[in-house]
Amino acid sequence: MAKTSVKETIGKMNFNVKLAFAFSFIQSLGRGIWMGNVLSAYIYYFSDKSNITLGQTSLAMGLTMTVFVFPAGIFADRFRRDILLKIASVFGIASLAVILFGTNMASIFVALSLWGLFQALTRPALESILADSLESGKRSSTYTWLHLVRQLAQSIGPFVSALLFFFFGDEWELSILKNVILVGIIITASSIIIMEFFDDKKSLGSISEFIEEDEEIVSLDDENNNGLSTRLTNKRATKLIPILLVGSNVIIGIGAGMTIKYFPIFFIEEYHLRPMWVQVIMGLTAIFTGLSAIIAQRLSLRKGRPLMIFIVQSLATLCLFGIVFYPNIWLLVTLFIVRGSLMNAGQPLSRSILMDVVPKKNRGKWNSLETFAWGFFWNFSALIGGYLVGDAEPYKFWLCFLVTACVYTVGIIPLLFLIPLVKREKITSEEVQIN
Repeated sequence: MAKTSVKETIGKMNFNVKLAFAFSFIQSLGRGIWMGNVLSAYIYYFSDKSNITLGQTSLAMGLTMTVFVFPAGIFADRFRRDILLKIASVFGIASLAVILFGTNMASIFVALSLWGLFQALTRPALESILADSLESGKRSSTYTWLHLVRQLAQSIGPFVSALLFFFFGDEWELSILKNVILVGIIITASSIIIMEFFDDKKSLGSISEFIEEDEEIVSLDDENNNGLSTRLTNKRATKLIPILLVGSNVIIGIGAGMTIKYFPIFFIEEYHLRPMWVQVIMGLTAIFTGLSAIIAQRLSLRKGRPLMIFIVQSLATLCLFGIVFYPNIWLLVTLFIVRGSLMNAGQPLSRSILMDVVPKKNRGKWNSLETFAWGFFWNFSALIGGYLVGDAEPYKFWLCFLVTACVYTVGIIPLLFLIPLVKREKITSEEVQIN
């Protein structure tokens, strides 16, 4: 059978799925330029090198996400996902404007609080309308490619910012950082415009509903009511899967929040890296994250999705344990890239499992719960990470990394219980040829 071309594949995509790809690419590109390590460095130097203040800004964003994410999920389920995206776009633009024109720390707190509100409104609606526009049982491939697009865009972003540092000056100075942020914000603002065009009416019908228990197995009723027993077991599994999955993600999110904000500062203070080198490292990490996700998805067709998530996150945790010992720069960079790429490689698989077992009417709520996990817990733990690192030299980055690695170890345990519960995905003809 002839392989489907990229053009034909894109042509067959649902309208909302195409928009999701466009939105994700442009926004990830913009955020890759300004919102990661550049913004962390900007806040760090703006606050006179305070890791605690850096953590507090994350908490401000997390608190607004916490307050609004569950109402947003309920709104997305009861009313329309597309209307919520339009409302969210207003707060997104407001946040970017405050960051651009703010002149003190208070404005940074306000801007990130508005960005937290933007994320709280956007994620449940966007993830739900995307799930509604994909056929159940065949989602992981699309989620994985979407993840790759995001990672490629996020990898381009740091390389673009590296070029900007080359032109503006390869120094950690506020004026230079502000110029880089300006370019990224302009690109991010253009992505928000795309949110105006999502349409609930163009999502799919019953074929995008959740997957119920296997009808062929249930129909094999006999004198001992084995069919009834199987039905009850499958229903219990359907309810248990999202609890285990989101529970694992919550714990992983707590660990990630403690560390991610402080890696740029770690590179600056402990290894004395200049901006261009830090950006290149971040860009390479994003590239390998996308590639790792593709490999993990292909292997999951044979090994199962929960097992692959467990494997990649376990390997990533081991890498973080290695970073605790402050290895030489080349080993450090290798461990950092492998850790980042593998820890995030399982995200598309996790998302596909969740959307396969959650009914349409509840997807907004479950997506809100995941946003809550990566909103409140991630940002609250960033504050904890700030206190672990401290403001007085020598900074205790090793303690922050060690605690995070231990939290990761706890977070991957629920995945073991998912392995016998989650069914294998349907393999398309194109995937059969690849495998």
